[in-house]
Amino acid sequence: MDTLLTGRVWVVGDSVTTDAMYPAFAMKLPVPEAARHIFYELRPGWTEQVGPGDIVVAGRNFGLGSSRPVAALFRELGVAALVAEEFNSLFLRNAINHGLPALTVPGATAAFADGDTARLDFAEGWIENTATGTRLPGGALPPMVLEILAAGGILPKLAREGYIAPPTTGPHRS
Repeated sequence: MDTLLTGRVWVVGDSVTTDAMYPAFAMKLPVPEAARHIFYELRPGWTEQVGPGDIVVAGRNFGLGSSRPVAALFRELGVAALVAEEFNSLFLRNAINHGLPALTVPGATAAFADGDTARLDFAEGWIENTATGTRLPGGALPPMVLEILAAGGILPKLAREGYIAPPTTGPHRS
């Protein structure tokens, strides 16, 4: 698995809650449709601008609140990674479990603006603004987390290792 990513940056501030990322009305929608409502009030129209390979850079306390499965929505939109100055621990685990790299990097929001290009290596634990050359260190992700990400998430990893049945591809039959 390649742990080096390059993508366009979208910056959000501090204390972004899961409610702000995944509004209650969208929780009853299928994932592809629900994903169109990420940052519904915080950044109206953002889902029409974000594209595959983009990177969200956030401030402190990213992902506070209820344990809504937001990572699946970011993945649906093609977001390649999340970087935050500080993650809520439950949100961080949700991201990793869904196969979405999430790297903690203090000071990240000061080094980037919307539209900047970032390179990051989540195995080595750094992010760099390609225009300014500013490289910020973060915490390298542990080997077990890298294995989960390489498998595409915790459930694919467990299925691959024989701990759970692989997902079915057709309709459920009794």
